Amino acid sequence: MSLPRDIRAFLSHYHGQTDDPQASDNLLFYQNRLRCQPDDLLISEIHQSWRKDYDQLECNHGYIQWLFPIRENGMNFEAQALQPHEAAAMKEDSDVIERIKVSYELMLDFYGMRLLNFETGLIGRSEGYRTRYRNLLQAPHNNLRVTRILKCLSEMGLEHLNAGFLLHILNEQSEHKQLNTSLLRDSMDRWWANCLRNGADREWIGLTIKKVRNGEIFSREKYEAGLQRRKESGSMAEAQLECVDV
Repeated sequence: MSLPRDIRAFLSHYHGQTDDPQASDNLLFYQNRLRCQPDDLLISEIHQSWRKDYDQLECNHGYIQWLFPIRENGMNFEAQALQPHEAAAMKEDSDVIERIKVSYELMLDFYGMRLLNFETGLIGRSEGYRTRYRNLLQAPHNNLRVTRILKCLSEMGLEHLNAGFLLHILNEQSEHKQLNTSLLRDSMDRWWANCLRNGADREWIGLTIKKVRNGEIFSREKYEAGLQRRKESGSMAEAQLECVDV
């Protein structure tokens, strides 16, 4: 099955697109110097007032393009597509990266999850995960939001978080039969699992998903071990012992 067109564009780093040096709304917003529209809020105000405001996060469709800018236009025409010069500047600004982390944690909580380890990307369940998991399954427009979130994290140099997210869901599906509808699996297998520009990670996660779809159990232990290997060696794949003739 061929990759969706938007995923092909993402993996090619949007080959052929040009940079608009005059467009800097996303950078200014994440520097807390520009208010998003149409909500007219600073990023700090969203982080402070919207956490656990699940009705707002579910029903408001204008904030996600500001919180997770990517090189594609979204449904909010008052938001600007991310420009390459913005992404470069944002990655180098520690305050911006911290705010992106908080935005990610805001959405994880909305989805019934929490970030346990920023360095590895390890995720666990939140206290009210059952209700939040149910909402994620019942409101499939969130599948599109997740795709945007993962693409944005990649653009910001935080792609290791994508693996943590994907493998948490895979563990939930495999070991606990949670988040396991056909619609969510389709989004995961065709879109989310391909929001990884690191080819080795993308291949390993794709093969691991395929094994689970064929009945293999992906345990919490395997999940944590894979992320730890990536942190220590740069690869989630287990080292293969070389056969030496004597």
